[in-house]
Amino acid sequence: MNRSISNKLYAVLLFLGFVGITGCNDYLDREPLAKITPEKYLWSEADLATYTIARYNFPTHGGWGAGIFGNDTHTDNQASSSSATRWTPGEWRVPQDGGSWNFSNIRHLNYYLQTVVPRWKAGTLTGSTNNITHYVGEGYFLRAFEYFNKVQAFGDFPILKNTLPDEMDPLTLASKRRPRNEVARFIIADLDSAIQLLSTSPPGGKNRISQHAAQLFKSRVALHEATWLMYHRGTAQVPGGPGWPGQGKVENFNINIDEEIDYFLTEAMEAASAVADVVPLVDNTKDNGYDSSTNPYFRMFSDYDLSKYSEVLLWREYDFTLGINHNVNHYINRNGANTGFTRGFVDNFLMSNGLPIYAPGSGYQGDDYISDVKEDRDNRLQLFMKAPGELMYKDAKNDDGSPVLIGKPDIIGPAETRDVTGYSVKKGMAYSFAESEGSRGSTGSIVFRAVEAYLNYIEASYLKEGSINGKAEQYWSAIRERAGVNPDFNVTIAATDMNQEAKNDFAAYSAGQLLSDATLYNIRRERRTELMAEGMRYTDLKRWRALDQLKQNPYIVEGFKVWGPMKEWYVKDGESLLIEAETPGKTANVSKRSESPYLRPYRVNLSGSNLVKDGYRWATAHYLEPIAIQHFLITSQGGADGSIIYQNPGWPLQANAGATE
Repeated sequence: MNRSISNKLYAVLLFLGFVGITGCNDYLDREPLAKITPEKYLWSEADLATYTIARYNFPTHGGWGAGIFGNDTHTDNQASSSSATRWTPGEWRVPQDGGSWNFSNIRHLNYYLQTVVPRWKAGTLTGSTNNITHYVGEGYFLRAFEYFNKVQAFGDFPILKNTLPDEMDPLTLASKRRPRNEVARFIIADLDSAIQLLSTSPPGGKNRISQHAAQLFKSRVALHEATWLMYHRGTAQVPGGPGWPGQGKVENFNINIDEEIDYFLTEAMEAASAVADVVPLVDNTKDNGYDSSTNPYFRMFSDYDLSKYSEVLLWREYDFTLGINHNVNHYINRNGANTGFTRGFVDNFLMSNGLPIYAPGSGYQGDDYISDVKEDRDNRLQLFMKAPGELMYKDAKNDDGSPVLIGKPDIIGPAETRDVTGYSVKKGMAYSFAESEGSRGSTGSIVFRAVEAYLNYIEASYLKEGSINGKAEQYWSAIRERAGVNPDFNVTIAATDMNQEAKNDFAAYSAGQLLSDATLYNIRRERRTELMAEGMRYTDLKRWRALDQLKQNPYIVEGFKVWGPMKEWYVKDGESLLIEAETPGKTANVSKRSESPYLRPYRVNLSGSNLVKDGYRWATAHYLEPIAIQHFLITSQGGADGSIIYQNPGWPLQANAGATE
């Protein structure tokens, strides 16, 4: 073979992930699969179980973020000491190589299914028939999960159902993107297969994917696609829309947006109700947050064994003694973990009577102190946000025998441990000194919990039917009752002022317009508060197209009221430790009191190097990720513009360039 062709082919193989480069511990990639796997592997129940568990690619399954409680950072819910480039148009740039455009996990799962399914149908696999059937179902689920990641990142994406020969033409041809709605339908089909095969009580218990987990995930996928098509219709982000880059490049293209939206909403409703009708919510004893160590609702996020919680459908087990551990509690218990809830998020929580804080007669106590902010609020805020003076440990005491309590938020400490906004995350706190020692964390981590199905049904049914039906009313009331909020959501709807909500919530908007439907808005609010610190906010904002308004109206992140009575917390030996921005001869650690009484973490450094000092901004292209230039060059006979792949709208065919908006 000609050397240049050989080199190009090798690059294509890397591009499509058909040679193992996923890590030195992936033993399946040490030899060509064609040589060793068919004869020696994937013939037994144990083989299937091992192969699929190795493809569990959930956010909960690695790193300190095993608890996922920092994954809403860089949204309007949580902030970090540093900013994300997505909020600075021109700074998020097209990569030369790498990125999310890869097929490694998809290739592994395609190989698994094309190898195992024929053997399963022929009855040649050894082991428990029921367990084997379940593990086949896991393969379909995991492929669907990988494809959904790609839809969220890129929208349109190639649909590959089998591994391909190591030849240039078929590999290049397979790179052709299909419209996102077709990919979503393919995902739904895989999940339907999974649902038929998966057990409701899988081998390995709730540490393995179950039928209910697949039904919940199906509702997530369907709702995501329905709302994406609904709110992005008429743009280049939707197949067939004006400026859609797939025009003329996608063969046999045809779409009816209204029919697609209706199809996905229907699928979301059916899948969500299949879970919500049979899986009850965990009880909340509704304590005030001082000591929630025996509250089942709180403990569901910080217990060692999550299998006993009805609401948990899939979770990741950790055990320090086995070397499977995390750092979640080292950060959540001891400090601010370099994150914090925004003032907008905190102000968005209702009072226990169901009224927004701005409503006349709400009973809101103000925000001079964090304890005031939490007084008589939605119990989720009371439970899952820290306040000074609340219990930190159950298994440790101070030298004088007094309980160890949560201290004042360290808003000026090292970035790694800073309480960035003063409103600190408590979700996942273990009340255990032993757990908080370094990386000894062994608390479990939730992958899927059933309340999402309740929320998905409420939203999908309202969008489809235009009203809250009986089942949605039942689900919504149950969520609010558990949250310690007046279950009559109509009280909240009647008191909602969208101009007030727009100050606190990106999701008060879609397509740059303030929502006029208070019911729809409060459905979004319920989702925001119930899923706090669980890593779903950014995806929701994108599918709702809730970021366009930032192009004209940048958003300045605020935290707690530092320039009120709480400023006295930071006085030592009669001198304040707080140094305002632009104080001559000193390094600032807080924003100016003249700008706002509230801490503005991105207004501490006002130099030109701080690209978000004037607020979060947005570019339409940022709703989808750019594809790296390498992938266009590999699949082209000439330059990048000759590739069969097309770039996402608003992103150029030039490495290290920002969105062209």
